[in-house]
Amino acid sequence: MYIKIKRGWELPEHLATPEHVFFNRRKFLTTSAAIGAMTILSACEEKQGAQAGSSAAPAEQDPSASLYPFKRNETYKLDRDITDEQWATTYNNYYEFSSGKRLVEEAQALPIRPWVLTIDGMIDKPMQIGIDDLMKKMPLEERLYRHRCVETWSMAVPWSGFALKELVKLVEPKAEAKYLRLETFMNPEVAGEQKIPFYPWPYVEGLTIEEAKNDLAFMVTGMYGKPAPKQNGAPLRIALPWKYGFKSGKALVRITFTDERPVNFWQALQANEYGFWANVNPEVPHPRWSQATERVLGSDEPRPTLLYNGYAEFVAPLYANLQNEKLFM
Repeated sequence: MYIKIKRGWELPEHLATPEHVFFNRRKFLTTSAAIGAMTILSACEEKQGAQAGSSAAPAEQDPSASLYPFKRNETYKLDRDITDEQWATTYNNYYEFSSGKRLVEEAQALPIRPWVLTIDGMIDKPMQIGIDDLMKKMPLEERLYRHRCVETWSMAVPWSGFALKELVKLVEPKAEAKYLRLETFMNPEVAGEQKIPFYPWPYVEGLTIEEAKNDLAFMVTGMYGKPAPKQNGAPLRIALPWKYGFKSGKALVRITFTDERPVNFWQALQANEYGFWANVNPEVPHPRWSQATERVLGSDEPRPTLLYNGYAEFVAPLYANLQNEKLFM
């Protein structure tokens, strides 16, 4: 007998909790019964902290804290205001901890020190390296990036970290390496959703080596001039601002250079809706909703979606000879 299990991404984003309720604790408490049916999240919607309106919990005893803030790279500019930190650090998707909206408290259970990144596969210099030692080897900087969710919400964030191409250079890939497979942590003892069998844990993402060498691909260690909070992917995540947000894996523990194209987490679950490339395009709708406009967190005003999320000048040449690929899903 076939039993269909509803997953978080099966509810359209417009049914999520209204913003005026989301950041008003008293009103949230009085209306919780009415909105209880609307708390399931989509593939990029992420949850807020336990007390609406409170700021997100800071990173605990992060030994890298004294390094922040990093010098801003002025190459990367915004066409909008930076999103309020409260929004960016509490409206987060992290299915390892929950498929609902409020996961700040749950995410604090993840220990982020010691944290070792394994880099292996088709490279000349495989390594296992602690996050703090890795940061010492990298040119650290801050970048202002737009972030676009597949469920049509967006934000603008000051990320701190280093260019992925610097890590690629460090490990010296072999000529046959075509892709990077990025894998997040696996720890069901602290991330209860990883005990659910129908999800293909651990969370996996992938990109081509050409995308990894692109100037925009960015490894994130912090945001808003300090270490990133756990609910945003500490201690190491990736930001690929021309792609939909589900491509930006959090809490990375392994990067494997390979000649086989990785199958990502959401692609494994629903391949007819989520693909490998996932580049932003307003003219290519999701199978269940339009991508023509987006809603900036903290605002009710829709704005037009930009091709490649506004980064076409940086990334369009990567796809010039890939006309037969589904580049925008």
